[in-house]
Amino acid sequence: MRRLWLLFAQTVTVGLALWFIVATLKPHWLNQSSHQIKIDSESVSIRESSEPTSSHSSYRLASQHAMPSVVNIFTTKAARQSPHPLSNDPLFRHFFGDADPRQQDDKQFSLGSGVIVSPEGYILTNNHVIESADEIEVALADGRKVSAKLIGTDPETDLAVIKIGLKNLPAITLGRLENTKVGDVVLAIGNPFGVGQTVTMGIVSALGRNHLGINTFENFIQTDAAINPGNSGGALVDSAGNLLGINTAIYSRSGGSMGIGFAIPVTTVKNVMEAIIKNGQVVRGWIGVEPQDITPELANSFGLAKTSGTIIAGVLKGGPADKAGIKPGDILISVDEKSVTDTTSMLNLVAQLTPGEKTKLTILRKSRESMIEVTVGKRPRMKQARLQEE
Repeated sequence: MRRLWLLFAQTVTVGLALWFIVATLKPHWLNQSSHQIKIDSESVSIRESSEPTSSHSSYRLASQHAMPSVVNIFTTKAARQSPHPLSNDPLFRHFFGDADPRQQDDKQFSLGSGVIVSPEGYILTNNHVIESADEIEVALADGRKVSAKLIGTDPETDLAVIKIGLKNLPAITLGRLENTKVGDVVLAIGNPFGVGQTVTMGIVSALGRNHLGINTFENFIQTDAAINPGNSGGALVDSAGNLLGINTAIYSRSGGSMGIGFAIPVTTVKNVMEAIIKNGQVVRGWIGVEPQDITPELANSFGLAKTSGTIIAGVLKGGPADKAGIKPGDILISVDEKSVTDTTSMLNLVAQLTPGEKTKLTILRKSRESMIEVTVGKRPRMKQARLQEE
């Protein structure tokens, strides 16, 4: 009896020692629970952790916050072909009738993304996603599909607003670009290659990118979050799921993501969206000149001490600048007492002016500074060739 008791005591002691070692070195082993599932009448034991997945370093909450606001956009455009050269021949019409056999109902389909910006059904997307479309269909994240109508476009920023006839939609929250810094984590949400809604992660690589030749008015957020064909018009959001920009273009030699993507910042998006909803278009100021950046060579040629400002390379005959007396070769230094640093800043400053009102331009002509008053005109709508679109 005593031997049995000693054997029992030793066994318990060894068991407790093993439990203490496991509890100290591998505590998660003790938190696993076993379950049995039945597959084809055969019981299989599996282990499932009882610990919840850590949310540390996870962006699932930001994704869950923003994803319902991102939609897929399908557009169709009827294929238009030139009339058959024999369409007026009587024998041809005898066999084929009045209809041209080449005029079929074939349609071209394209795919992009959009962002719900209002519970009343307003959706932001890229102009090149819906450009020339005959029909626009929107697929919501919850699976509903509905036709959309075009409210207005702004080709010079590549933005467009469409509207669907649904209410109480999950509108995205606009972020604050002024709080965004290079290195901040961002998520790109869209429908790349038509595979379905997808979230990719990266950082803000740069802010205020311009001179890219993508749009007339440029102030892009650059990111390395993967943006691919089909992401156009989708959302670039911060780590809280708030909208920072609309994904619009990529720099690519292969057609796919190479880590350089561009998004239109929320500041531009908000202004353009409000103007389109209110007026159906964006109204900008215009003075009718062709600007050119001042290079070191030009500065030396003109005898300039600094390279800020922009050279007036051409003046539209009969335009606002021409009527005010501005001539080619003049150097524009300021617009409405705001300094001009280059052509991009000049375009932005002039665009903010109200058509019909007078403004003061400071120019440099033959090394002499003077001020000229110009009556601002309305900028005509233009289309800009794109660098690399999704």
